[in-house]
Amino acid sequence: MGMIKFTIITLFQEALEPYLKTSMMWKATEKGLAEFDFVNLRNFGLGPHKSVDDTPYGGGDGMLLRCEPVFNAIESVKAKDPDAKVILPTPVGEIWDQKMAQNFAETAENAHYIILCPHYEGYDERILSIVDYKISLGKYVLTGGELPALIIIDSVVRLIPGVLGGETSAQIESFSDGDNLEYPQYTKPYDFRGMTVPDILLSGNHGEIAKWRAEHSGKA
Repeated sequence: MGMIKFTIITLFQEALEPYLKTSMMWKATEKGLAEFDFVNLRNFGLGPHKSVDDTPYGGGDGMLLRCEPVFNAIESVKAKDPDAKVILPTPVGEIWDQKMAQNFAETAENAHYIILCPHYEGYDERILSIVDYKISLGKYVLTGGELPALIIIDSVVRLIPGVLGGETSAQIESFSDGDNLEYPQYTKPYDFRGMTVPDILLSGNHGEIAKWRAEHSGKA
């Protein structure tokens, strides 16, 4: 089985590496199911200070990512893999959900995604011309694109067969089927500070347990 690859274009690689080298993301790389690569946007900066941003035409606060560094960084990746698709975390994008993550995971074999992590006040609008997927994490604003990049990567990679432990782990969790929420779950001890585990879960009657779980699953 081929792996999924993410190339992350960022100014802050050090913010991403610790997470991608732990837990399930580490497991995915060790099993050859995922690969994470980085491109330092600063390497494509302009002038002696390697500038990647400038003030917006028409005035206004903040700085915008310039076209030249971004295009050159993306094109450096596409020179090696022309089929790589570009993802941009942006408030104007489609709201990311579990179904989208599942779609990416289902087509993960030998797929290559370039995630551009924007910063500052935003980006030159012309950058959208080379973006394949505009993705929003919700109606709020973050300092940069690194957290959205990690969320997108994690939500996709964990769904790739062989990453999670149980065969059905990803099938029965929250949002695996539309807006469903997973049923309540319990482990030892049976009684904790007067709060006890529902007796049906200790009955051994799998039919009744399944019925209880269905009744206690909810909708977001």
